[in-house]
Amino acid sequence: MSDEERPGRPDARRGERQRPPARERSAHHRSDHRPSERSRHTDPARLAAYTVMREVAGGAYANLVLPKLLREKQIRGRDAAFATELAYGSLRMSGLYDEIIAAGAKRPVDKIDANVLDTLRLGAHQLLSMRVPTHAAVDETVALARQVNGAGAAGFVNAVMRRISERPLAEWQDRVTADETDPLQALATRTSHPLWIVRAMRGALIGHGLVAPDDVESSLVSLLDADNTAARVSLVARPGLVTVDELVASGAERSTTSPVGATVSAGDPGDFGAVRDGRAAVQDEGSQLLTLALAAAEVEGAAAADERWLDLCAGPGGKAGVLAAIAVGRGVPFVANEISEHRADLVRHTLGAALARAHEVGGSIEVTRRDGRAVGEAEPRTYSRVLIDAPCTGLGALRRRPEARWRRQPADVAALATLQRELLASGIEATAPGGLIGYATCSPHLNETRFVVGDVVKKRDDVEVVDARGLFVDAQGEHLAELGDGPFVQLWPHVHGTDAMFFALLRRR
Repeated sequence: MSDEERPGRPDARRGERQRPPARERSAHHRSDHRPSERSRHTDPARLAAYTVMREVAGGAYANLVLPKLLREKQIRGRDAAFATELAYGSLRMSGLYDEIIAAGAKRPVDKIDANVLDTLRLGAHQLLSMRVPTHAAVDETVALARQVNGAGAAGFVNAVMRRISERPLAEWQDRVTADETDPLQALATRTSHPLWIVRAMRGALIGHGLVAPDDVESSLVSLLDADNTAARVSLVARPGLVTVDELVASGAERSTTSPVGATVSAGDPGDFGAVRDGRAAVQDEGSQLLTLALAAAEVEGAAAADERWLDLCAGPGGKAGVLAAIAVGRGVPFVANEISEHRADLVRHTLGAALARAHEVGGSIEVTRRDGRAVGEAEPRTYSRVLIDAPCTGLGALRRRPEARWRRQPADVAALATLQRELLASGIEATAPGGLIGYATCSPHLNETRFVVGDVVKKRDDVEVVDARGLFVDAQGEHLAELGDGPFVQLWPHVHGTDAMFFALLRRR
């Protein structure tokens, strides 16, 4: 399973919630299901979600831990979807839930044992944001607490869960923000985002030209809500290796956004043979579009006479997989570079199908391991197309990376800024006259996007910015709308249904 998947139809455990008045619900819990009479063990799906929470607290990534855990415990189908939504939703919304839990517990969350707090976050998500009947959410959370936190904690969890169950989500949001005088802080709490991210997103919506300052508030709410909505699984049909029609025949749905995309509403992408053998892959449609845009742009001058392509920061290999497939089809040599040995190995694995195809037709694909900042000096004016998918904060993919919003800090932006500028400068040096440089980030933050490109370009007289908007074409062949005021492209989850990808296209004079 992947983080894009969401529960499908409700089953008996997750049926449509029937919420009686608060007093009736509390009385029902007290009279019918005392803690001592409840099960001492919860179901495997909820236990798996708890395990993910604890692994993430220790530094792991949910999108890596959960699929492995589901396979090991043989949790499939609706139970796997339930565990995914429970774990990912609880992680995304933990900022808001912590405020609600503190009110229900009548103590700050830093006074609650971290293991018990994760149990309560899972319980709060079931009560407030999932189609779980109230009695089941309370009973199963208490059973989980008894199993993993101990009998003493189970009584505390029972009391807090009953208090949380007395109000729906909207009432809790109003209550925990009632005394807040800063509208942005109130919005941050209600949508479970750190305040600094809310401020950055507000600035990005204006700075990229999507909305005017007077109209930004409603768009900001829509964007933050989109961050809290699990994305569907997106597949890319790597050109020349597999077609979208083949993915559709295997059970996927044709994308309306990407010409080489398909989506999966349920199930494991690994069930697709084309995904297993590397002809297709899981990839956000925004990433697909910017890679296609770089490949479609017109190369001029010396660069057009002898094409050679480079992905400067290729790991883990998603965009390189598309570029390599296109390059093989055009008979163009392709180099995927990555500084990390582990990530370079991932790139080699990801490019397996393209490498096999290149071997069949006499093409050239090479995976190198070098510091991208040094490539421009080592190979000046060598490549006709260079992709710089720069390391960034990943603020554009918060819906897919549930824990990321709580791990990133404002200082990370500044720490990455120097690296991003150095990589872009190196990529320009590595590009032949008339060639193209695509700079991309999975973040709309102005300090990672427009400001990076502007700072580098203004110091050079051998590069120009190309308006990239006309290169972004959907599956129907129509130009995408609302890409910003140019010449850069900024995609948005609440507008385009993609991650918030940024793309700048430059030409070496």
